[in-house]
Amino acid sequence: MMANKDLEAEIHPLKNEDRKPQGNLGNQSKNEPDSKSKPLQARLSRCRTVAFFLSLFTCLFVVFIVSFIIPCPERPPSQAMWRLDYNAAVTYDFLAMRDINKDKIQDVLFLYKNTNGSNNFTRSCADEGFSTPCAFMAAVSGANGSVLWERPVAQDVTLAKCAMPPPSDNELSSACILVGGLGSFIAVSLFTGETLWSHSSSFGGNASILSPLLQVPDVNGDGTPDLLVLTREGQEVSGAIYSGSTGYQIGHRSNLGVDTDGVALLHVTKTGAHYVLLPCASALCGFSVKSLYEKVTGKESQFKEDSYWENKLNRSAHRRLLHSTGAVRYLMNVPGKAGQDLLLVSSEACMLLDGQDLVPRWTLDATQVLRKPILGHYKPDTLAVVIENGTSTDRQIRLLDLSTGSLLWSQSLPSLPGGPPSTSLMTADHRSAFFFWGLHDLVSTNEMEPQDVPHSLFMFHPTLPGVLLELANVSANIVAFDAILFEPSRHAAYVLLTGPASSDTPGLVSVTKHKVRDLVPGSRVVHLGEGSSDSDQAIRDRFSRLRYRSE
Repeated sequence: MMANKDLEAEIHPLKNEDRKPQGNLGNQSKNEPDSKSKPLQARLSRCRTVAFFLSLFTCLFVVFIVSFIIPCPERPPSQAMWRLDYNAAVTYDFLAMRDINKDKIQDVLFLYKNTNGSNNFTRSCADEGFSTPCAFMAAVSGANGSVLWERPVAQDVTLAKCAMPPPSDNELSSACILVGGLGSFIAVSLFTGETLWSHSSSFGGNASILSPLLQVPDVNGDGTPDLLVLTREGQEVSGAIYSGSTGYQIGHRSNLGVDTDGVALLHVTKTGAHYVLLPCASALCGFSVKSLYEKVTGKESQFKEDSYWENKLNRSAHRRLLHSTGAVRYLMNVPGKAGQDLLLVSSEACMLLDGQDLVPRWTLDATQVLRKPILGHYKPDTLAVVIENGTSTDRQIRLLDLSTGSLLWSQSLPSLPGGPPSTSLMTADHRSAFFFWGLHDLVSTNEMEPQDVPHSLFMFHPTLPGVLLELANVSANIVAFDAILFEPSRHAAYVLLTGPASSDTPGLVSVTKHKVRDLVPGSRVVHLGEGSSDSDQAIRDRFSRLRYRSE
């Protein structure tokens, strides 16, 4: 009988609880609190469940609202091609690219000279106190070619330099500095076009200003990079420092003791000392920013001097650092193993100099370099330098390994006298696409007048060394050219500034943007030598698949 009750209790445990033995009645009072807490725990459990599902529903509702009902901010459409024209105008060899309207697309800055601006703006030369015609600066949207701002800036422009983008949006650090033809010295805001400061220069009536305007580190402690302006009057070259925030001269002008009319370069040695380098006939001259500042102000400077360089300068009567074979024509900073190295091009050779001890790493015989070299990547993550040697009609393009000077690629590419410069863009495979201007048939056309021969833009990529892609033909006079990434890792495009060849003859001035990828399908494939086994369409497809990246 007892066994049957135990079996029933195992099968129906709840029944057993309902019929508790009388012997357990004495313990009922001890268990009473537990029996009261069970409904409370059940209610808490139900509340937690409700709260969980309510939170989940709220989150899903918010995701739904954000994803489907509230529209995402629209990215401005970037047109593949746009063009802006000005009639009866002349233009300057100046192009700058900056993101002016903060849409993450690079915009275009340029200068032109006209009686009036475009129809979008009403400011005239007379409104700014200039006689007509005068120089205008314009900022154009890289996305669609619309004018962001445009205003008269000077009677004429001799030099222009836009500051490098600063880490912050400090307006004084984001300015274009202009030197006017009648001695005006102006800073214009990149964002608005408004004048930040304007002064009559103290350069001297007969002085010519040497290019470029050099942006030097902040010497007066106001947080804005300052400007070094070099001028030449007769046989005397002088230097003066100007505040980047106010435009006022810091100290007085000082004779540098050098004789040059070449392009100056700011170089930082591997010890962190800033030096200004200048070509002096068949030599390289220089002086430290520290010594110039102390000379023009009479105050001690926080800048460094390099003892090795100072010893070389002190042993020379004319501030010479290095003797060169032939006249120095071009000088540029290039990345080195532990800082900046120097690439020097003379009338007889091209050489890479160690940026500290100025010892040649390699030398290339190049007797007639047409223009300043450019850098790019022929091999992945390995810098190469492009040397254009010869005259325009027998131009030879050479790509050299920057570290060793060894020849990587060469090609004859005739061009017109004074043709546009070459440039390069980094591609996603850590190489570069190179852009060269030349003649359509890659042969000399001496029987034709230069103005009748169109410029052809050729594209080259190291993965197809036996092929050039002819992207475009331009008959107009090209004043300035550049190829850039308008959007990081999105699309590459080139910008052309065309206008009259002479500033005395106004005509049509045009600014044009073309997306590179959209030009590839209609391009002409030029096979070099043996050529590629791929069809022309397969080659175009490979160029179309190229992706670009920021340096």
